[in-house]
Amino acid sequence: MSLTESLVPSNPAADVDIDADPENNVATPEHCFHAFDALYCALTGHEHVPPTLVDEKYPLFVTWNTRSARSGRAPRLRGCIGTFEAQPVREGLAEYALISAFRDSRFQAIEERELPSLECAISFLTNFEDAATYLDWTVGVHGIYITFVHPSVSGVLSGESASGTPSPFSSSPSLLSGSTTRASARRTLTATYLPDVMPEQGWGKRDAVDSAIRKAGWDGLITEDLRRSIKLRRYQSSKCAVGWNDFAAWRKANDAEI
Repeated sequence: MSLTESLVPSNPAADVDIDADPENNVATPEHCFHAFDALYCALTGHEHVPPTLVDEKYPLFVTWNTRSARSGRAPRLRGCIGTFEAQPVREGLAEYALISAFRDSRFQAIEERELPSLECAISFLTNFEDAATYLDWTVGVHGIYITFVHPSVSGVLSGESASGTPSPFSSSPSLLSGSTTRASARRTLTATYLPDVMPEQGWGKRDAVDSAIRKAGWDGLITEDLRRSIKLRRYQSSKCAVGWNDFAAWRKANDAEI
């Protein structure tokens, strides 16, 4: 084993059955129905089904997808916003169902005509841990939350060499392809990807981290020293999703108008 291999942490939780952890079985269809109900009633003016959920607190995300009419096609993202601050489940799901439907800047606001094609997915975030390095997490198990000081402020690119090695502990000298002198309005940059994003995109760890760096707002050179300057928190999630037909059946079962 090389020195580099011995320094890179093994995949944490790679051999763990995440479904066996009670923290990862929190999300239920009832949570999704409650979030879907918030959007449905906001768009139609109908009365809400009174929630019966246990009002625990979790960091959470609400995701809206559009399901294709053609079988076999993956749902298409329509909106996704959440918070890392623990929220009371009832209030948080209803609030972020609307925020992600109406205020995701990547998309137009969802309209009533789209309801029959929608899928609602909710994610409760659990098991937060500080990673030892930017590679100290497992694709398919963990989500990542990165924080780093803007390179124009931290000086991490000053006189630094780009590296072709994925190790977070060492870099190989070569010529920089460019540098940045633009000041940043934000001194600290952050970004996150939920656990299911990496497998869906076919990303490895470094691909995901580099994409998160871009997502955070850095458009300059990404070097090994920049990656090593990142503080990464890994987390897991409990996720559930329902489509329109299931939601409509739930409304009818609760004697609510649909």
